[in-house]
Amino acid sequence: MGIAMASNLEQLQRRLGYVFDDPELLTLALSHRSFTGPNNERMEFLGDAVLGLVVTDYLYREFSDAREGELSRMRSHIVRGESLAEVAKKLELGADILLGPGEMKSGGHRRDSILGDTVEALLGAVYLDQGIEAARDRIYDWFKSLFESALEVKPLKDSKTTLQEWLQQRGKSLPDYKLVDTGGEAHSRLFTVSCKIGAVTQEKTATASSRRRAEQMVAEQLLTELEKK
Repeated sequence: MGIAMASNLEQLQRRLGYVFDDPELLTLALSHRSFTGPNNERMEFLGDAVLGLVVTDYLYREFSDAREGELSRMRSHIVRGESLAEVAKKLELGADILLGPGEMKSGGHRRDSILGDTVEALLGAVYLDQGIEAARDRIYDWFKSLFESALEVKPLKDSKTTLQEWLQQRGKSLPDYKLVDTGGEAHSRLFTVSCKIGAVTQEKTATASSRRRAEQMVAEQLLTELEKK
């Protein structure tokens, strides 16, 4: 490996937020099939499976009220080709992808399909290098904005509006939502929200990955309690 290439790989690893125990895995992950020698197609196949598992696991645990179809739509939003290319561009992968002369001449380093495939290959490389938890950490980091926007793909039942209308129809006090705590790691921030309706109910709390979702969840708790009375 030349000095210039080694320097480029060091810079890339800083952007990735990950240092490989085996740098050869990184080089292989960057090697498009048009490049002379071994290529990243098998690693891409592995990375696609790792990404699918981690995203599916996250959505299953985070959206316990979602139906299968809703989970599938959210997963597709995160792992689709456009999303993978967006991640690649944020990581500035294009210049580091190893391409054959023809692909280089035709601008392959800017092609979304090649960029997305390289992201999957990198995830496969991380998995081979340090295992599933290391790959999970990179996915949560690289795909953070896509995990957040997945919430918009699955419209929540608007419990806050339903609760407010229920109370207004009965001339009761409106709910009082308060953010009482934030915690968790940088890639998995948690928000705890409390809500109380005058003297009608005991205060309820809920914790979720966004304040909006926590408010919806606590509103649903209050609706369930009030409708029993």
